[in-house]
Amino acid sequence: MNRARTLALTCLLFLVAACSPASQSTPELATAAGEPALAATSTATSLPATETLTPTPVPPTETPSPTPTITPIPTVESLKATVTADKLICRYGPGANYLYLIAFNKSTPIRLIGRAPGNNWVLIENGQQDCWANSEFIALKEEGDLKALIPMYPDGYKIPVSPYYGPTTVLNAKRNGSEIIVDWIEIIVSPGKYEDENMFPYIVEVWSCQNGEIVFDTIGSRVPFITFTDEPGCSEPSHGRVYIQEKHGYAGPAEIPWPEN
Repeated sequence: MNRARTLALTCLLFLVAACSPASQSTPELATAAGEPALAATSTATSLPATETLTPTPVPPTETPSPTPTITPIPTVESLKATVTADKLICRYGPGANYLYLIAFNKSTPIRLIGRAPGNNWVLIENGQQDCWANSEFIALKEEGDLKALIPMYPDGYKIPVSPYYGPTTVLNAKRNGSEIIVDWIEIIVSPGKYEDENMFPYIVEVWSCQNGEIVFDTIGSRVPFITFTDEPGCSEPSHGRVYIQEKHGYAGPAEIPWPEN
C-alpha cells in the first residue's frame, strides 16, 4: 500500500516538473570554441536619410572675342593732289618752324611722294629740292589715303646741312613726371644768318608719347633749353634731337639722352 502511494506521488511530481516553464531550455548557438554565442539583435539600425545634393550651376563658357585684325594700308609711291589754301608754304622740314623754300598758289596741282609719321605733314615733289607742307591745306585728286604714302622722315629725307656751324651738345635731359627738361650748349647764330627776324636758331625734333601714341613735333627755341610733355603708355620708345638752324641749313643733330620714366 505504501509502495503504491509512493509510486503515485513520484509520478505526480514528474508531471509537475515537466509542465514548468523553467524546465523548457532554449538551445544556444555555439561558437567555434564551444562557447555560447550572443543572441542576434533583432532591432534594425536606423540609417540616415539620403541627402539630396543640389548641383552648383556651371556658368556658361564665354567665347573669347576675336582680336580685331588691322589690315595694313598698301603703300603707294605718290598721290596726285591740289592746293586748297590761298598760299601753301613748303618748307625744308616737316613742321612750321623749318626754313621756308617756296609757296604754291591755290589750285596748283602737286604730287605727294612721302609723309612724316607722327604728324600730318607730307613731302611734295619739287624738282631738285623736295619740300614739306601741311596736308590740312591739300586735297587729293584721286582716291587714296595719305597714310599709304611711304614714310620719309627722318630716314628717307635729309634736311640741308649748314656750311657755317657745327652741332651743339645736349648737357642734361631730366624728367619731372610727364615733363621733360632739356638744355644744351649755346651756339650763337649771327644775325646775318637769320632767314628773317622770326627764325628760331634752335629746332628740337621730338617723338613723344601722347595719349598712348607717338607724336612727332618740331619745337622752335631762341634759348638753349626747352620743356615739353612725354607721357607713359606707349609701346615704342620716345626720342628727340636738337638742330642749330640758320638760313643756309642745319647743324647737327645732337641726340637727346632720353630720361627713364
